[in-house]
Amino acid sequence: MELTRDWVTVRASIALTFAVAILSILAGLAQIGGLGVDGPLGPYVPAVIRQTVGFTGTITGFSMLGSGFALKNGYRVGWYLTAVLLPLTAIQGLMQASVLSFPLVALSVVSVPALFYNRRRFDRNFSPSPTQLAAGAALVTAVSYGTVGTYALRDQFNGVETIVDAFYFTVVTASTVGYGDVTPQTGASADIAQLFVLSSLVMNVAAFAVALGVLLTPAIEAQLSKALGKMTDRQIDLLDDHVLVLGYGDLTEPILEELAAREGVDYAVVTPDETVARRLADRDVPVYTADPSDVEPLERVNLDGARAVVAATEDDARDALSILTARQLNPDVRIVAAVTQRENVDKLRRAGADQVISPSTLGGHILVDCAFGADSREATEGIIDDVDLDLDD
Repeated sequence: MELTRDWVTVRASIALTFAVAILSILAGLAQIGGLGVDGPLGPYVPAVIRQTVGFTGTITGFSMLGSGFALKNGYRVGWYLTAVLLPLTAIQGLMQASVLSFPLVALSVVSVPALFYNRRRFDRNFSPSPTQLAAGAALVTAVSYGTVGTYALRDQFNGVETIVDAFYFTVVTASTVGYGDVTPQTGASADIAQLFVLSSLVMNVAAFAVALGVLLTPAIEAQLSKALGKMTDRQIDLLDDHVLVLGYGDLTEPILEELAAREGVDYAVVTPDETVARRLADRDVPVYTADPSDVEPLERVNLDGARAVVAATEDDARDALSILTARQLNPDVRIVAAVTQRENVDKLRRAGADQVISPSTLGGHILVDCAFGADSREATEGIIDDVDLDLDD
């Protein structure tokens, strides 16, 4: 197995990041709950530090889940965040001084080389939309308003003494949980505090609702794209050194099965049939709904970076148009086509196909050989060369 292709890959970096995040959360929760088994460093780390680091390690783990999703989408900011968090998880694992945290330390160290090896692959810039910026500003403003206001009026609240108490009360109020451990006083002297709580509640609930909607919108759009049989922008951006299957027909299914069986081969289907596209999307087959004979769709699915193009729709005329467009856009890409009628072989070759295969001719040769006593394996040996000679003639 080739090291740089099958192991040290973008997918490996993403998988390692998620694994570290999960281990950090589990190790932190175990430390907080007192379930950790003391390791060799246990006697040298005070218990309060270990418990504190367990808490921060859990937060770091959840942060790494976010950076993992950013890596999955190819964002550069996700790479920077992961590069900062990996050493932090390793240090926190050491300070927890628990046997359960040792796998976290080891996996964090192992993840660093893979992350730096693939640093150039995470090159997508994150440009927040005006809606996202507005939602973030509204959330920060609302929480700040509630925290500062509660602390300034702390004399009129039961249970608020520090800025942390004020922040806690603001978040609990905004989430509409309302534990009741912190409440404004009653009476005429506390009217301002009560009015302030009402205003803070309205502002924070609205800000959290808007922020949640903005965060969920990309995920909803991705699910809609899948339901409609369309590739997401990120799936399209990841296409490189891939095989493009232009159109869809009865011959396409065995082609897709063969491509899926080949490890490390990326591929995508371009078809104008929305019903077929939805069916393929349900099977997690990358599909772009468009006419493969048009220029824009082929440019969109990165024809320039494709390793090969396959046209096999059982419609020779449509295949010829798709091949002609693909050849004009990328003169160097290898194009293979399946022809339904033998008299169209030369037409597909003139359109730009490097190799044209007739399934009916292949089937005829194999059936006749089998009729004269050969088994299927013997009948297929050398059949490609023979058919090529026949087609050339």
